[in-house]
Amino acid sequence: MPRRYRPSETNIPDTMNAAAVERFGPPSLLKLHRVPVPHPEPQEILIALDTAGVGSWDASIRDGSWRRTGTPKFPLVPGTDGAGTVVGTGSRVKRFRPGDRVYAYEFGNRHGGFYAQYVVVRADRAAHIPKALGLRDAGAVATTGLTALQGIMALGIRRGRTVLIFGASGAVGTMAVQFAANRGAIVIATATGRAAARLVRSLGAAAVADVRTEKGFDRLRAAAPAGVDGIFALAGGEELERCLDFVRPRGQLIHPNGVEPLPRPRKGIRIRGFDAVSSPRQFARLNRQFNEHRMHVPIAATYPLAHASRAHRRLDDGQVLGRIVLRIRWSSQSPLTD
Repeated sequence: MPRRYRPSETNIPDTMNAAAVERFGPPSLLKLHRVPVPHPEPQEILIALDTAGVGSWDASIRDGSWRRTGTPKFPLVPGTDGAGTVVGTGSRVKRFRPGDRVYAYEFGNRHGGFYAQYVVVRADRAAHIPKALGLRDAGAVATTGLTALQGIMALGIRRGRTVLIFGASGAVGTMAVQFAANRGAIVIATATGRAAARLVRSLGAAAVADVRTEKGFDRLRAAAPAGVDGIFALAGGEELERCLDFVRPRGQLIHPNGVEPLPRPRKGIRIRGFDAVSSPRQFARLNRQFNEHRMHVPIAATYPLAHASRAHRRLDDGQVLGRIVLRIRWSSQSPLTD
């Protein structure tokens, strides 16, 4: 098939390695496949991936609990975000050129996900990587960074306000703690275990509470005796319902869609969900955070593409501090951690 786009090199293969499933099911079904390299349409770019992020939403794609309309096309490649180098551009693309280092987030990509050597995305779903970020960290932070920043902005957090990040030690939570602290908020975080508490404190949390215990709620009361202005919730359950007792009148709770169980309506508190948006404007806001503040992207574990099933088993184990990533362009300088 002749190429209908501008490639940066003549040695782009016709096929590539991708971690995919032939049917919905457990992590063991996620195996290495040889699939066609996608071709970008006029407003799309082809990226040679260095790193792909791994998230709980990928597991829902793998096991079929999240379904798009229509019949799924197998082999199905998960992955919503990653970073790499532009190696081809569609005829109408103006913002990018071959050789650019980019990161991208596209959910439900019709060309296939990011667990692959190459991915095609819409040009408006990608951005140039800020100078403060390397490829690995950029590949870990597109989905989670955009989600965290948009959630914190939706809360209307300003200097001196108090915000509770519920589920602060995960991939989205660790970024949300930093974005809220950057805005001058007093950040209270929920986290379980000493390692998780140390991590979120190092990122800017003024207080940490393990709300699985009554002692944790005592700590929350001590940290916010006048209550909190808002909650950014990254998990649901009875502990979250109890945390709503601490929200001041006319406060609000924001959560990404997909959090379960959904928090129950509460008089005097606005509760709403949202879907993270990737666009040039949203990426520009995210890039400003990295350009203007000293930010950290916590990486919980790193796997090569061929071990994507191990990465998903690690997700299932729970208590992931930060983000799991797949290194697509593996090198001897990138040690495997687990």
